Amino acid sequence: MNIPGLKYSEVGNFLLIAGPCVVENRDIVEATAEKLCEISHKYSIPFVFKSSYRKANRSKADSFTGIGDIRALEILKEVREKYSVPVITDIHNPEEAAMAAEYVDILQIPAFLCRQTDLLVAAAKTGKWVNIKKGQFVSGRSMKFAAGKVREAGNDRIMLTERGNMFGYQDLVVDFRNIPEMKKIGVPVIMDITHSLQQPNQDSGVSGGNPEMIETIGKAAIAAGADGIFIETHPDPSRALSDGANMLRLSEMEALMIKLTAIYRTVQSFK
Repeated sequence: MNIPGLKYSEVGNFLLIAGPCVVENRDIVEATAEKLCEISHKYSIPFVFKSSYRKANRSKADSFTGIGDIRALEILKEVREKYSVPVITDIHNPEEAAMAAEYVDILQIPAFLCRQTDLLVAAAKTGKWVNIKKGQFVSGRSMKFAAGKVREAGNDRIMLTERGNMFGYQDLVVDFRNIPEMKKIGVPVIMDITHSLQQPNQDSGVSGGNPEMIETIGKAAIAAGADGIFIETHPDPSRALSDGANMLRLSEMEALMIKLTAIYRTVQSFK
C-alpha cells in the first residue's frame, strides 16, 4: 500500500490501524500513539494511527462527540508529524472531506454511510486513501458498488473494512466469508475487530461490547486472509469517553500483536 509515511510494508506483515475511538485530549492521543509506534517498530508492523476528530453517530444527544473539529484535527496532525506515521479519521458529510484531508492521510467512511454517494465521491476527489467500512446491513460482495463509486471518481486508493453484521437488535456477528469476497474486488481488506464486538442500541443509550473476544476475532481474521486489522485501544477503556466497552486496553496490545504476527507469517508461508 503506497500510503505516505507507512513503514515496514516491505517486510511482509499485516497493516495495523489503531488508536483511541475519539480525540479526547492531547495527552491520551500522544500516549497511545507513542506506545503503538513502539510496538510497530519492535515487530515491523506497518502502522496507521486512528482517532475520530468527531463522533457523529451517537445514541443519545448528550453523548460525548468531540473537543472541536479543528482542535482535534490539529492534534492528529501533530501525531502525524511527531511520530512520522500516517493518520486516519472519519468523515460524515461531503463538506468535511476537503477539510479533514488537510490534516490526515486516509479518510474513513463510517459503516452506516457506506452507501452515501456524495460522501464517497467527495472523499475520492481529495486524492487521499479512502477506507470504506462495510455497512452492518450489507454483504461483502455488495461493497463492490461502494468501491466502484470511488474508482469512478478517479481514485484507486481504496481499502474496505469488515465490521460485522447486525444479529438481532443488540448484537453483531462476523461472517468471515466477507473477507475473501471483498478481496475479489481487488483492494486491501481490513478487519475492524473492536467494532465487530459492539453490542449497540442498549437500553442505557450507551453501546456495550465483548472485548474478551478481541483475540479470537483477530486470529480468525488473519487466518481468513485479512490484509490488516483495525483495533480501537485506550490506556484505560473504563474511563474512555466513547466506545470504552469494546476497546482493548493499551497495555494488552503488544501480546496480541505477537500472536497475530506469528499467525500472519504462518498463513503467508502456505501461499
